[in-house]
Amino acid sequence: MRLAQWLARAGVRPNTISGASMLAAAGAAGAILNGLWWTAAVMVQVRLLCNLLDGMVAVEGGLASASGEVWNELPDRVSDVMILAAAGYAVSRVELGWAAGVLALVTAYIRALGGACGLPQDFGGPMAKPQRMAVVTVACVVQRFYAQAIGLALFLIVAGSFLTALLRVRRLVRSLEDCG
Repeated sequence: MRLAQWLARAGVRPNTISGASMLAAAGAAGAILNGLWWTAAVMVQVRLLCNLLDGMVAVEGGLASASGEVWNELPDRVSDVMILAAAGYAVSRVELGWAAGVLALVTAYIRALGGACGLPQDFGGPMAKPQRMAVVTVACVVQRFYAQAIGLALFLIVAGSFLTALLRVRRLVRSLEDCG
């Protein structure tokens, strides 16, 4: 990707890009809370673009750092919760927003747990981060025309994330049992 190459040549550090992803997520959350649905949709996508670029700049640009894994993971977890909780507050479905945020953390935890057990990390869905953010983006666009879009999106994210967590745990346990 040319943008990643340009950023690497410009000396932009991957950790800086990861930090920028949290700023984009905060912008998305603020836009959601203020009913700026189109802005929110764009900021969610900017967050995902930063998430993509940080890894590309680190690997392809040879700019990985010792703390890169922390910068790669922690901003994602904070960003997920900011966006999903804000969505819940925006449509008075606070419990769904927080449930979606917690389940986003759980799915990431299970993935990281597999890695800590020496297995390849499981990024499988059906409601992994890209899918969650796609649902949020579409809901933000539709919310302006259909007042139930965000609430429905949060329900789908909760159900899909719960299923994702169950499937990841099942695959993790099976892999560990097969190795043992």
